[in-house]
Amino acid sequence: MSLSLSLSPQVPLLLEVWGLTGNVTRLRIQELAPLRPRYQVPDVLLGELPAERLEVTGRDEGTLELSLGPGGHRLLVTERPFRLDLLRHRELLCSVNARGLLVFEHQRRRRDSLADKVSSVWDKIKSLFRRDPPKDPLGEEGAAQEGPEDGAGSTQSEKPAEPPAEPEEEPGTWEETFKTHTDSKPYGPTSVGLDFSLPGFEHVYGIPEHAESLRLRPTEGMTPGGVQVPPKFGVLGVPPVPVAPPPPSLGHPRTPNSHRDPPKDPLGEEGAAQEGPEDGAGSTQSEKPAEPPAEPEEEPGTWEETFKTHTDSKPYGPTSVGLDFSLPGFEHVYGIPEHAESLRLRPTEGGDPYRLYNLDVFQYEVFTPMALYGSVPLLLAHRPRLSLGLFWLNAAETWVDIGSNTAGKTLFGKLLDYMQGGGETPQTEVRWMSESGVIDVFLLLGPGPADVTAQYGRLTGTQALPPLFSLGYHQSRWNYQDEADVEAVERGFEEHELPLDVLWLDIEHADGKRYFTWDPAKFPNPRGMLECLVARKCRMVSIVDPHIKVDGGYRVHAELRARGLYVKTKDGNDYEGWCWPGSSAYPDFTNPEMREWWANMFAYDQYEGSTEALFTWNDMNEPSVFSGPEVTMHKDARHFGGWEHRELHNLYGLYVQKATAEGQIRRSGGRHRPFVLSRAFFAGSQRYGAVWTGDNTADWEHLRISIPMCLSFGLAGLAFCGADVGGFFQNPGPELQVRWYQAGAFQPFFRAHAHLDTARREPWLLSPEHLALVRSALRRRYALLPTWYTAFYHCHRQGVPVMRPLWMEFPDDPQTFAMDDQYLLDRVLLVHPVTEPGARGVNVYLPGEGEVWYNDETHEQHRAPQTLYVPVTLSTIPVFQRGGTVIPRQDRPRRSTEAMRDDPFTLYVALSPQGTAQGDLFLDDGVSFDYDTKNAFLHRHFSFANGTLTSSSADPRGSMSTPAWLERVVILGVGRPESALLTTHDGSQTPLHFQHDPERSVLTLRRPGVPIGADWSISLR
Repeated sequence: MSLSLSLSPQVPLLLEVWGLTGNVTRLRIQELAPLRPRYQVPDVLLGELPAERLEVTGRDEGTLELSLGPGGHRLLVTERPFRLDLLRHRELLCSVNARGLLVFEHQRRRRDSLADKVSSVWDKIKSLFRRDPPKDPLGEEGAAQEGPEDGAGSTQSEKPAEPPAEPEEEPGTWEETFKTHTDSKPYGPTSVGLDFSLPGFEHVYGIPEHAESLRLRPTEGMTPGGVQVPPKFGVLGVPPVPVAPPPPSLGHPRTPNSHRDPPKDPLGEEGAAQEGPEDGAGSTQSEKPAEPPAEPEEEPGTWEETFKTHTDSKPYGPTSVGLDFSLPGFEHVYGIPEHAESLRLRPTEGGDPYRLYNLDVFQYEVFTPMALYGSVPLLLAHRPRLSLGLFWLNAAETWVDIGSNTAGKTLFGKLLDYMQGGGETPQTEVRWMSESGVIDVFLLLGPGPADVTAQYGRLTGTQALPPLFSLGYHQSRWNYQDEADVEAVERGFEEHELPLDVLWLDIEHADGKRYFTWDPAKFPNPRGMLECLVARKCRMVSIVDPHIKVDGGYRVHAELRARGLYVKTKDGNDYEGWCWPGSSAYPDFTNPEMREWWANMFAYDQYEGSTEALFTWNDMNEPSVFSGPEVTMHKDARHFGGWEHRELHNLYGLYVQKATAEGQIRRSGGRHRPFVLSRAFFAGSQRYGAVWTGDNTADWEHLRISIPMCLSFGLAGLAFCGADVGGFFQNPGPELQVRWYQAGAFQPFFRAHAHLDTARREPWLLSPEHLALVRSALRRRYALLPTWYTAFYHCHRQGVPVMRPLWMEFPDDPQTFAMDDQYLLDRVLLVHPVTEPGARGVNVYLPGEGEVWYNDETHEQHRAPQTLYVPVTLSTIPVFQRGGTVIPRQDRPRRSTEAMRDDPFTLYVALSPQGTAQGDLFLDDGVSFDYDTKNAFLHRHFSFANGTLTSSSADPRGSMSTPAWLERVVILGVGRPESALLTTHDGSQTPLHFQHDPERSVLTLRRPGVPIGADWSISLR
């Protein structure tokens, strides 16, 4: 459905509304007749979700009621003031523009430019000879300028049109007539106004004197005095709606990153400076009014801004957009990564909003709204029985302001409200502001937490299923010096019986930091080095950054320059800045031809010395420009199609990772899955690989913050995430290093990494007792790899995070809503890493009314809900298995995932209080797409009920042969049986040997010996 809106009669807007299948509503607002196309984010959405049929179910003066599909959702569209209210049956879920903060700065020409003066004169000359009446501004011209998608061959790459002249002032600005009377307005219009939202109220009274009923009637469609207003219908048959004026534009900061000034409130400093006639000691209201001032000048920075030594030209003027959302009943909101912040987002009143602008940040601070390396404009809200999501599809610099009517209230104050039966209904206000683009927002209506993440996954894709090796342990530093160093490190892991899957090479491995090359002195035989690693069942990752050394003798640079594939300056030259190689140029990854060229560079005959065992790390892809404003690219740089960098900045890193992943897939003929780690990201990056929290510091604060950061990543679809174990900057002490290994072993991406200037910190450099603790953490990770891999399969298919906050599984327990020092792995393990120095115990909250949890190591049972004090030593990692689940493990210590591929399995069956349990196991070859293209996989379902454990196929489409078998079954929370009988798929029966621990109620069944992919059952009698 399409409706017209208006900031003013000269600036018509188009509102489009879709009800999409699966409880998703899309709203888009854009200029109806833009002077140049407004940027709309491409390549993020998987495609268009099927739309539900919208039906008009009600209409009265100024309000339209729409049914959004079979889920019982309705949308109320109010004309004046413009507002949208989304309801489920009679419950208000979300209000849009309830505070009247809709902003859409229209494009215009600079008034003082020579071109404008000439154009203005020429328009006057033409008007003397024009015989045709003036065209409707919403008519042919609007249709002709629909944007970059008009016409059969039109795309966003078309060259934007030149902007026309500034619109004239409205009639009545300086003088109005009423019958025979004239009202001069020497100071122009000076009205004031403010809106108030009263959720839950439908009866209002007062404001005499009017000859009116006691209860005041709604005045939509009438003047405040009660006179009927004739409707003014736009081109689509709906009245234009006035909205709030735009604030000053989003522009360059005045100080770096987190101290960048957010958009000024239009009622701020300027308003304070114009307080009125009481300024000055002797000033009174009786003094003679001053002469009306001249037309105010445009604000500084409208057409050009400076930041330190940098100048940002803005040829189209300010083009910011913004919109507010009111969420009644909600006081917990999450998401919008990346920020070094708690899981629950804090209100931002009195401070800077959360900023989304991908930046290379050196030694970032924690608990600030400052921008970091990646941006996902997805916010989730949760309360008992309902979860919602707001996905703001805009790739420009974005600010998110969060308000709450419960902010600052103490727990006692909230309790007092409850005891007195009063208090405010919690409500969160969220305001989005972006520097350019259009308003394109998806309302994800849940109603459950997993429904919201699945809805987002259907829009932008789910996490790519990673190759199995990438879930193992990764060892990295800046830098391993040469081939001998690589061999020594790999040998050290083998000699100290430490599992390892991947060794990493940072920027020093390349020839003068020319990516896709090798230093001939340090790495003269890269292919031989890789073959040695493969022989020891390991792999390698090398860094390939998107800044290219400006060097005429460097093949990569010469080809890109010759093909014209670099980002351009505003003047049309190749954009150059300073980065690791020195003077560098930046490939324009928004250009499909550039991405195609980049992908082809990963072919074995292009990337010399590479093999199928070499994978890729894309760093510095925000993009990082040491010589640029805020260490990134100038906003007025030009991309493919004439788009400015400001319009798509946050997309750049996604495009780099996308092209790299495509290159790895292509080099294998489309068969093998890629592994690409990226520092920068945007919505949809989960389709291409892994991300991490960037350049953290070796301190306890950064260890603690890694947990909520990864939880926020997961909620935003980026399930394959982690933090540099040990911290990138500075040197961790032994206790911190051990605790970080223990925490990292229970985060999805598990890599140790360190700065060039830090001391070497391979695990065997620790004392023997600390080395033993690291070895234990690594082995624990590898034993649980079947559970990790199965959890990633769930994520890939269903869009649910692998590492998830407790409230996702216990959505009606308010005690979990702000908890971010513990979390769940899938739905089966509760993890509470120790993140305090010298800790002797931690308090672990075990959620779930009537549930039971089992200590993962001792198998001791604990009833829930309760807060359990767990004594800890340096060897303790508090982990609990949820009652009612089955976990597959491979408990034999091995050196890598490749070495344990055919190892036998152990099933840990943790019974619920009702004596039941369920779980599953996903297996495939671990490297290819055959699971998807050829159904070459096994998905097994395990169920325990009525004393019988059963294995059956969870997905009969899959089939695969594997020598892996069932070595043990450990059942927790069960009494001693008289016998245990195995029944195989052909009906044959075999008694099993078992051992029972009566103190812990643990039964161990030894060597059932059945293939892990077969149907079977074990009955306890």
